[in-house]
This record gives sequence, structure tokens and C-alpha cells, in this order.
Amino acid sequence: MRIKLTLLLLLSLTATSCRFLNSFLHNGEQIVARVGDQKLYLSELEHFIPEDSTPEDSLLLSRRYINSWAMDKLYMHVASEQLSKDELDVSEELEAYRRSLVKYRYEQRYVSDRLDTLVTDEQISEYYEAHKKDFTLKSPVLKVRFADIMKDSPSLVSFLKMMSSDDYETLQRADTLSKSVTLRYIDNSDIWMDASDLAREFSLGTSEMLSLMKNSMIKYAPEDRGDLLVAYVCDIRTSGPAPVEYCSAEIRNILLSERKHALVKGLEQDLLDNALETGLFEVY
Repeated sequence: MRIKLTLLLLLSLTATSCRFLNSFLHNGEQIVARVGDQKLYLSELEHFIPEDSTPEDSLLLSRRYINSWAMDKLYMHVASEQLSKDELDVSEELEAYRRSLVKYRYEQRYVSDRLDTLVTDEQISEYYEAHKKDFTLKSPVLKVRFADIMKDSPSLVSFLKMMSSDDYETLQRADTLSKSVTLRYIDNSDIWMDASDLAREFSLGTSEMLSLMKNSMIKYAPEDRGDLLVAYVCDIRTSGPAPVEYCSAEIRNILLSERKHALVKGLEQDLLDNALETGLFEVY
């Protein structure tokens, strides 16, 4: 790998880069780049290049690393010349960042050890009822069964009738039959989905798709294709609060976030109280 990379770098240099070439031939550790008194050695570069890289990838990655290394050094060089001593002193910022990082890591550990992640359906329902206005629908949601089936399929009529049934055994037969007569079949009759997600299956806008709905059935035959896209709408909500089932994942995240916030606030108060009691913290 060392020989391959050395040759690639040598071949990539122009004839005018004599000083750069000489650095490769020097008896000690080989230097591949320099900015001022800062030097990049071949061993550092090799460490960055994966062993299984092709010659072309090795050359590309080498150039990219060298340029990135040089840019970093050049920024430091010009900054050290043009910024004042106070501007170059970042010790306060680094210390503030260190404290913030340590605090964050401890909070994460504290919360992870104590957070109750169980959110019951009852808790979700209670939150939903208390905050219904926050879950007003911005677009329709629906429950559907969707199929992509060839227009000349001999099973077309019977399958569409089966997929629009409310009988459990009939729907089971439709699910079995779909594997052989449809290009694609999705049964989302128990799950609320955004109408825009269904519209993407039709490659249509939401309003255009819904305008095709007749007797709970949406049919669309794309031009220059032999298939028919069909959706049977089992239920639909177009306005008002979204169904609680549709919001349950979002509500669960809200409740967990509230619990995390409460734990952190409790931690902060406990730290203050304990420090005051033990004399570790005093206010004069």
C-alpha cells in the first residue's frame, strides 16, 4: 500500500514540483505536503486511505485529504497573523463547551436511568382529549385498501368486489388472491394514513386523487400503461381533529419529552438543594 500510494502521488505531480518530489526521496520519513513549518507525512496520509482502495480512489482520496489538511493549516496561519492575541485566545469558549458537553452527558445518563418509557393508551387518550385543538387536520386522512392490477386481468371485477367487502373471510381471500392477480396490494384498512401518501401511489396530487372518488372507490388508469390503480376508502376524515390513533405516536413522543424535561428540572433543583444543605453552595 505504501509503495502504491507513493507512486500514485509521484505520478500526479507536475514537473515543476521538484521540491515536492525531493521530499518523497528524502532518507527519513517522507513528506507529502508542507504549510509553513507544518508538514504532512506519508504515514499520516496512508492511515487515511482504506487498504482496499483502487488506484484511482487512492489518488482521489489523497488529493482530497491533502487539500483539507492544507486548508486547515492555512486558516490557522492567516488567522494567527491577522487576529489579535485576545481574538486568538479561545480558552474560555473551549471551557464553556467542555462544561456544556459534560452537563449534557450527565443529564443523558440521569434521564436514561430514571425515565419511564411506558405510555399507555389511556394516557394518550387523556392527552388527546385535553389538547384536541392541537391536532386539527391539515389534510385529509384515510383508511384504504390499494391495488395495482392489470386492466385486462380476468379477475379484475371479482377482485375489486372482494377488496371492497367488509366480510373478514372475503378479505382473507382477497389477500391470498392478490399475490397472483395484482402487481401490488396494500391493506391499510386498520391504519390511518395521510391522503398525500396515498396520492403518491397514484402519482397524482391529493385534490386530484380525491376528485376521482366515487362510492368510496378511487380508480385511475395511467396513460400509455395497461394497469389500473384502485383504492377502496374504508374511512376518511377531511376536517376537524385528527383521529387519536393517527396522533398516538406524536403524543407518545410529547409525553416522553415532558417526562424528560421534568426529570432534568428535578435534577437541577435537587442539586441546588443538596449543595445548600451540605454547604457546598453558599449565597452571600
